[in-house]
Amino acid sequence: MPPASSPNSEPSNPQQPTGKKKVSSKSKPDWLAPAILAARTITAAAECTPFPYIKGVCGTVVFLLETVENVKKNREDLKELCNTTAEIVAILHDHIVAYGATAAVKFKVLCEELESHLEAVILAVQNLHNPSKSFGKRVKEFMGSSNLKDEIAGYQTRIQGVYFKLKLLAAVDTNSKVNDMHAVIMAPSFVVTPSTQSINNCPPPSRIFQGRQTILAQMHQCFIPDSGKQCIYVLHGLGGAGKTQIALKFIQEASANFSDIFFVDASTSDTVETAFKSLALSKAVGDSAQNALTWLQSKHGDWLLFFDNADDPKMNLNKFFPLCNHGNIIVTSRNPGLRVYGKHSEISDMEEPDSVALLLRSAAAKTSEENLQVATKIVKELYYLPLAIAQAGAYISKSEDLVGYLTLYAENRARLLREKPQQSHDQYAWTVYTTWQISFDQLSKPAARFLQLCSFLHYTGITEDIFSKASKYTAPVWLPPKADLQEPLQFLSCFQEPTGEWSSLSFLDITNEIKGYSLISFDAAAKMFAIHPLVHAWSRSTLGDVDEESFRWSINSILGMCISKIPDHDMTLAFPKLLPHLGALSPFNAGGGPDFRAAFWHIYSAAGKLQEAHDLIVQVIERYKLLYGEQHLATLKVMQRLGLTSRKLGEYKKAKELEMVVLEKWTRILGPDHPDTLLAMGNLARTYFNLGDCHKAKELEMVVLEKQTKA
Repeated sequence: MPPASSPNSEPSNPQQPTGKKKVSSKSKPDWLAPAILAARTITAAAECTPFPYIKGVCGTVVFLLETVENVKKNREDLKELCNTTAEIVAILHDHIVAYGATAAVKFKVLCEELESHLEAVILAVQNLHNPSKSFGKRVKEFMGSSNLKDEIAGYQTRIQGVYFKLKLLAAVDTNSKVNDMHAVIMAPSFVVTPSTQSINNCPPPSRIFQGRQTILAQMHQCFIPDSGKQCIYVLHGLGGAGKTQIALKFIQEASANFSDIFFVDASTSDTVETAFKSLALSKAVGDSAQNALTWLQSKHGDWLLFFDNADDPKMNLNKFFPLCNHGNIIVTSRNPGLRVYGKHSEISDMEEPDSVALLLRSAAAKTSEENLQVATKIVKELYYLPLAIAQAGAYISKSEDLVGYLTLYAENRARLLREKPQQSHDQYAWTVYTTWQISFDQLSKPAARFLQLCSFLHYTGITEDIFSKASKYTAPVWLPPKADLQEPLQFLSCFQEPTGEWSSLSFLDITNEIKGYSLISFDAAAKMFAIHPLVHAWSRSTLGDVDEESFRWSINSILGMCISKIPDHDMTLAFPKLLPHLGALSPFNAGGGPDFRAAFWHIYSAAGKLQEAHDLIVQVIERYKLLYGEQHLATLKVMQRLGLTSRKLGEYKKAKELEMVVLEKWTRILGPDHPDTLLAMGNLARTYFNLGDCHKAKELEMVVLEKQTKA
């Protein structure tokens, strides 16, 4: 028997042919090692920059190359994609070294777009190494192809599109000559692979998109293929309400209906111009925005232009609409004024069931009965705003504590709504608070101040009347003099003519400016403004401690000045509109600034909130005694109101004592025939009647009647 071979022994038959030499599947291709080294070097340099999106995209490129290094197949098919990606980060690095922060900011959108595409590629590459049926299905839905090479080619086309725009933007930044720029763009290595349908840089919707079926159905009804007319649909609403996601979801569902789809960053006229130049170059019809418009006008097909984030009220978007009877346009904007362009939907809060589903999906939480109940409470606190819900879900997925989030939110609301989660399900760059801050920074000083002042009122039922009445304040003896009210009076002057008359047009100009960013809404039927509760809370958070105190007293004074101009017989009609605002201000109207509590008493009394009215006027009496003394007219006025409130509360003996003191002092100071003296006598008569002393009540009433008749 032959001896057994050891593991290290030579083959027993040295004559057996060995065939081709085997190469380890883990060996690195010659092109990959230098690409990884270069990308790591650039990433190390990027870590020294203050731009998270630069760091993020560079790190993602390294991760992609390292992932490709570990796959067993299709590595060569990925070569062009990897080389293009590596070249992109090299251009980014060189340009930022040369031009600094200016270049970094200009490339922000492209970096975020590239990072999104690369994350999808990494998932696809990982699928090559470790196949998954569910992921394969997701890739097919995303790319519309089951052929592996076609999928890779599809990703390459998208990344080449980023490369294409980067070269264009880099050429513009470096002030290259147009001819040189055109030569660079049209170089053979820079031509995007043509296809039947051009989808220009249009990202997919969020992986956790939820609900909005009514609006999507309306959009499907609007965009009917071969309708013979141009269709325009505007989605407008508050930042963070989900306008872009709805548009992207519709495009995903209806993409087969369009011959070409063009995504246009409509943040500024410059970004629109750049997108249109890119469109013209990709179609080889020139290099200007006008060339793109001409092509769209002459291209009789169902193309789709998607203008995203057309938020600047000063930009004339209409000049970028092709003048023709074909094609389709979707616009997302915070500016409700764009409704004039076509059919439209206001995008606001989600339905509660959809909000709960979105929270649980973004939090990666199970849909247990307990979780559903907790999630319902959380989305109510977030007022069903999609971006706020997605942020909360991202935080919960990290902390894995759904139940504890409400307590955390109550104590740290501003921080939780301001900080961006490390992981997200879409490409949206801003948090809830930062997306509103961007709009707020565009407001004029009077508009910004108006919004901040309103953050101390109730978030609904804000009327022009509050401000117009306050502007007519005449300072009765029992309320603060105008000299103490310079700050609110100066603000109100923004809405006044040089003559001092109220200008509704000036008020409309300022409120329209705020409405242009959907930071405030207007109910034309009720003639009332409203602010989203989260915007309302955020607006107050934009103030420092010193400013907050100043703004509190300004709006407190404006409300008091307004109430002082309402006749007593109109208080019953006024209180339903003003009481919620007093409730919102209640922590801030307890003295320390211009004191309008004596005016606020009117509203509480008219509303039947007698205990609140009683407690308020008692505080005022104590303050007035210290400021003016017990014999001052202002002190006597508020004592008279305490007597009236006590009588309404059924405290007749207390009311009688107060009214007797007031009557005696009015008689001595003003005389027995003065209207205020007669009013005090009539009040005392009614109190005697309530006490059952009809004789004294009748005596006093006869005196009042006699003196009024003589007058």
